[in-house]
Amino acid sequence: MDHSLALLTLLHLLVPIYWLGGDLGTFLAGQVLKNPKHSPEERLLALKILLNCDMGPRTALILAFPTGFALAVAKGWLAAPGWSVALAWAAGLVWLAIAWAIHLKHGPAANPWRKVDFVIRYGVQVALLAAGIAGLAGVVALPKFIAIKLLLLAGGIALGLLIRRQLAPLFPAVGALRAQGASEGTNAAIASVLSRTTRSVMCIWVIVLVASLAGIATPL
Repeated sequence: MDHSLALLTLLHLLVPIYWLGGDLGTFLAGQVLKNPKHSPEERLLALKILLNCDMGPRTALILAFPTGFALAVAKGWLAAPGWSVALAWAAGLVWLAIAWAIHLKHGPAANPWRKVDFVIRYGVQVALLAAGIAGLAGVVALPKFIAIKLLLLAGGIALGLLIRRQLAPLFPAVGALRAQGASEGTNAAIASVLSRTTRSVMCIWVIVLVASLAGIATPL
């Protein structure tokens, strides 16, 4: 048995598991956060749980490419030198450290890292789109199912950036909930934001499921 290949396969399988599982946790916590029947303290606790659960999908998104790239090279689907795999892992781990620094620092202290993270996300999105389109067009030697997965991952990053913009009005509303307690205006603002983000998150669920099917079936 090739234990290294088995480990790589397991790591890549854990990406959709933690992505969808973490998203389910954020969704359920969001239902408590927007429910005015709960006390402000319970709703704020739900927000804390939501933010912690969200690190599962954030971590999974970042590790999707290095685990998938390493697996594709190990299985012979891609012809790439060993140093490129090491570079993909190094870049992924640096990005992951930045994402966790943002989560742990919170507030203004995390702002410089947020800017770096935005630049990385847009850069990775463009690179994935270019590689996926080139693979489908036959410009580069790339199995079609891998090209499709690259495009789907780019779509997941794009939706993640959209969700960040959609969440912007949430934090003033949460600040009001913390400082003044619940009110009709605060409840409506929180419910509106979470309703919009729920649709975007469900689109991400579809993307993750389709990408997982493409990786398992390897149809093209």
